[in-house]
Amino acid sequence: MNKFLLLLVLVASSLQAGEFDYSSEHKKVAMGDIGSMKSSLNESDSAEAPTQTWSQLSDDERKVLAPLGAEWDTLRPWQREKMLDIANDYPKMDAQKQQRVQRRLNSWSRMTPYERENARKRYQQFHALSPEKKEEVRRKWSDYQKLPKGERTKLRKDSAEWDYEPGLE
Repeated sequence: MNKFLLLLVLVASSLQAGEFDYSSEHKKVAMGDIGSMKSSLNESDSAEAPTQTWSQLSDDERKVLAPLGAEWDTLRPWQREKMLDIANDYPKMDAQKQQRVQRRLNSWSRMTPYERENARKRYQQFHALSPEKKEEVRRKWSDYQKLPKGERTKLRKDSAEWDYEPGLE
């Protein structure tokens, strides 16, 4: 944490003095410093909240998170923390929510890293929409789900033929 404050003070004082050079070389050094500070901050955070390996999880946590068992030890600390939050909330959920969690964990565990990144982006895009747009998307999804399977397959195939870029409407 002290490294971060020191760099912040140095940059702020350089900016005030008009001495800061924005050349790419300085940017690379600054970004490298920030990256190393983030690493050291994460290491100090991990000392406060140790990252549990799969074998260190409780039986109940392993049961809930079983779809992620094979890759658990390769997940990032923040991903493990999120999954542990889900596992800890799991007993308090009704049966329907528990089934939903299991379905989603299963589908998530089958995704490639690329598919997961796209899912995160779509999630962020959806939550950035206005309430009216969110409702419109939900309505369209509901309408789509009511279509016969053959028609949904045809729509998916047709939509894959053109490039969609969000925000270019």
